[in-house]
Amino acid sequence: MTAMTTDQLSGAALADADAVARLLEGTAPLGVAYSGGVDSAVLLALAVRALGRESVVALMGVSPSLAADERTEAHAVAAHIGADLVEFSTFEGENPAYRANGVDRCFHCKDELFTRISAEVAAEHALATVAYGENADDALRPDRPGAQAATNHAVRRPLAEAGLTKDRVRAIARALALPCADKPAAPCLASRIPHGQEVTPEKLAQIEAGERALRALGFTDSRVRHHGDVARIEVPAAEIGRFADEEVRTTAVRALRNAGFRHVAVDLAGIKSGAFTLEVLARRA
Repeated sequence: MTAMTTDQLSGAALADADAVARLLEGTAPLGVAYSGGVDSAVLLALAVRALGRESVVALMGVSPSLAADERTEAHAVAAHIGADLVEFSTFEGENPAYRANGVDRCFHCKDELFTRISAEVAAEHALATVAYGENADDALRPDRPGAQAATNHAVRRPLAEAGLTKDRVRAIARALALPCADKPAAPCLASRIPHGQEVTPEKLAQIEAGERALRALGFTDSRVRHHGDVARIEVPAAEIGRFADEEVRTTAVRALRNAGFRHVAVDLAGIKSGAFTLEVLARRA
């Protein structure tokens, strides 16, 4: 289902959409590196609106770092937009530099993604251009080494180029009634493992199982930080009090122990995006 028509957009959202459309001129056939999050979904929707469905394809890399629930939701959002979605496998887990989990882990992940697109997907789908959903806020953050991989592979970032902040991206998503308009940020599962500790499929599976259980309990957002035998739960500060409920607490503990953790803790500071990377960068400053 899709209804990406101009009359859904007005005011600032329409102006922003038109700015992105101008940047997309001459890019077809366009591949959009796509995760189902609000940034990549808005870019995909605006590309379909500007270039036509037949000239745009959503490109989703699949690996153990992608949660199954995220993959399912991404397909639903692409179907809502009316865009074709192509899946392909990525193998960042075979790269020792990725597994070592330094602060540059995201670079190696994105480099693998864009390398696979360049080497395999672009030719198969006759793509002239590849773009991804970096927004103007992300472009200013110091904990986004994946941006360098995009530069190395000449991947466009139209949202950032048009100056669209996260709030403005969400405004377009709401105007277009995208199902992910208010979805919290969902970085890859590897971001829950402290830098310097190896990324393994087993750890990623533990994290995925724990976060799935927290979603089932109704938490609007969550991170399960992997500290060996200890799972450190982060949820929005306003929702921490829910763990005082015995049923919620015992269900969460049972699920995380079933996932392989021995101990379960709740971080009273609440959820924090980019927590591990920002800590390392702060120590270096």
